Amino acid sequence: MILLNSKLPTVGTTIFSVMSKLAQQHNAINLSQGFPDYAANPKLINFVADAMKDGHNQYAPMQGLQVLRELVAKKMATLYGTNYHPETEVTITAGGTQAIFTALAAIINPGDEVIIFEPAYDCYSPTVKLLGGLVKPFELHAPNYSIDWEMVKKLFTANTRMIILNSPHNPSGSILSKADIEALIKLTKNTDILIISDEVYEHIIYDGEQHQSVALYPELQERSFVVASFGKLLHTTGWKLGYCLAPAKLMTEFRKVHQFNVFSVNTPMQLGVANYLKSENVYESLPSFFQQKRDLFRLLLSETRFKLLPCKGSYFQCVSYSAISDEKDSDMAKRLVTDFGVAGIPVSAFYTKATDDKIIRFCFAKEQDTLEKAVERLLKI
Repeated sequence: MILLNSKLPTVGTTIFSVMSKLAQQHNAINLSQGFPDYAANPKLINFVADAMKDGHNQYAPMQGLQVLRELVAKKMATLYGTNYHPETEVTITAGGTQAIFTALAAIINPGDEVIIFEPAYDCYSPTVKLLGGLVKPFELHAPNYSIDWEMVKKLFTANTRMIILNSPHNPSGSILSKADIEALIKLTKNTDILIISDEVYEHIIYDGEQHQSVALYPELQERSFVVASFGKLLHTTGWKLGYCLAPAKLMTEFRKVHQFNVFSVNTPMQLGVANYLKSENVYESLPSFFQQKRDLFRLLLSETRFKLLPCKGSYFQCVSYSAISDEKDSDMAKRLVTDFGVAGIPVSAFYTKATDDKIIRFCFAKEQDTLEKAVERLLKI
């Protein structure tokens, strides 16, 4: 018999895969995983197809195509007034998750402590543990999922190496305020603590709010890896295309790992995206595009027995079912699929301790018809 000691003994199949499989088995409307059910812009598809036909099918440079890195740097300068050099401070990645994994792998050593805010995207904690780090979770709770920074400070030790931020936040839909950023600047001043800022939903923010990117603040930019996603921007989550920004000193370490992880990201999609972004200003239209969906979904859900939680960003709407049932959120989520034909995600899955506040997360990056049909079913509860 071959002996095997798992590096992640408590990790199983992700809740996203579990709920999507359950939705398929029961022919349910899948509002669990965060992907659109509508097509990307045909112009974008054509640009990628043209790149393939024109022979751009071999390895891209390890750091990504120059033209795409330059566009990313230009975007950051335009939107945030900050400069990232495309040669040394921008790297194209195979999606946001790979960028997060790579940044952690480049920095975290056994015994290093990483503060994360829960509910948290499910890759943060396992990656830290895989690298021998120690996860220091700070729990946030409904309805606002706000951060008490004075309490966060109590988690700091001599071994604190990194903080992972996520704004707009998955799964809660909350966003960081300027006051949050100012508190973070104060806490990290005169320390060697680094930051991973997961900003994959940066353009999906509502009601005229400004996205508080760490790139806006020199005190944070100098210690941060910023992670972003073309998949969220272009409605192409299956392409797994994103990027990472960091000061040259940090990016040097990032690329050391990146080159032995994926090495480079597929060439025709990089070129197609670059040509599309040259001709289409998609950044400005994205907030209103998704706000229409958010507002419609919230209006429809207001007729149900669920209580709506605030949604200031991302394309996720959380709801409380505490007035409907006292069952565990994992059981409630499964019953929504089996009995009512709608799949969501139990928010306890985003906590280390499976903290259950009776909250379900739904994705509204869907066609209007999909959302209407889903709520028709939820009205029967």
